[in-house]
Amino acid sequence: MKLPILGLTVDERFLRHRLRSTSIGGIAGALLAAGLFFYHLRQNVIRWDLFAIIATVAVVKISVLIWYRITD
Repeated sequence: MKLPILGLTVDERFLRHRLRSTSIGGIAGALLAAGLFFYHLRQNVIRWDLFAIIATVAVVKISVLIWYRITD
């Protein structure tokens, strides 16, 4: 299926690649936040902002998984 958007033709491969790249980007960001959190934690500094990012990623991921499970 091809979708005309802004004069360009976009097919489902583009949408699938966009979904994958966004997912990988989110995972990379969460891993970076976790790495920085644990790095600071080893120095006896608790960075609550990094913890909040990690917790938000986890809550959103689980919530979306539950939502798709219920509605699919």
